[in-house]
Amino acid sequence: MNTGIIVAIVCSVILVVIVILLITRIKIVRQTQKLIVERLGAYHATWSVGFHFLVPFIDRVAQVVSMKEQVNDFDPQPVITKDNVTMQIDTVVFFQVTDPKLYSYGVENPIAALENLSSTTLRNIIGELDLDETLTSRDIINTKMRSILDEATDPWGIKVNRVEVKNILPPKDIRDAMERQMRAERERREKILLAEGEKRSQILQAEGEKESQILRAEAEKEATIKKAEAEAAAILKVRTAEAEGVRLTRQAQAEGYRMLVDAGLTKEVLAIKSFEALEKVADGQSTKLIIPSDMQNLAATIASLAEVVKDKK
Repeated sequence: MNTGIIVAIVCSVILVVIVILLITRIKIVRQTQKLIVERLGAYHATWSVGFHFLVPFIDRVAQVVSMKEQVNDFDPQPVITKDNVTMQIDTVVFFQVTDPKLYSYGVENPIAALENLSSTTLRNIIGELDLDETLTSRDIINTKMRSILDEATDPWGIKVNRVEVKNILPPKDIRDAMERQMRAERERREKILLAEGEKRSQILQAEGEKESQILRAEAEKEATIKKAEAEAAAILKVRTAEAEGVRLTRQAQAEGYRMLVDAGLTKEVLAIKSFEALEKVADGQSTKLIIPSDMQNLAATIASLAEVVKDKK
């Protein structure tokens, strides 16, 4: 009775152990993982996403490989430039496993191998550049390193997607000299900007004065032209008035002579009337007799006016 119970207990324990063992040999692979499985110490298979079972005491998971892109920020590395300047440069490498089998069996420690390869490649590239080129050629350094690392890590099942130079730290004396140079450059640019502003201001002022003088000259020109036109118009009006006066005078003289003619006063009649008037004057008691010296001229003028009137008729 007791022996049967003991046997039953032992069998139950063995069954429980077997169930637990079988449960522990069940593997579920996630989306971003690959499992490297070895059977009796040799590579057996690469398991992808899904449900898998390991044969107890025969199969084992040698390595779990992440298929996501990984980022490794390596420590700063001392490098020497072409002009013998020592500086510290640290890089960031973006890589992704493309072949889990090569990644597991290609190199002992892939991350350490990638770090060492990155530092040696960086030293080789910086050794071909001087200080100024190193500080201004980050894109060139990144491109060269990515190309070299990607080719070198193909046997390890790794693809290097990007390499970025994170920081370049020159020695302190070089940094101080660069800061002084930068400060001097900023001061030079400031002086150039001030000089250009002053120059532009003087140019604008000169152009303003020039335009002002041109406008004043044009205004004076317009004023002179207007004044000359006004004077010419005044002179024209004066001459027109004088001509009109002469014409009216002649017309009045002609009208006067016509009236004389109409009244029967001819040249001979006027002469006789003049002598008669002199005779009456002479009969007076005056001791002095003044005879107009232009009496004959007056008669001649009247004769001329008579001829003008006759010509008009």
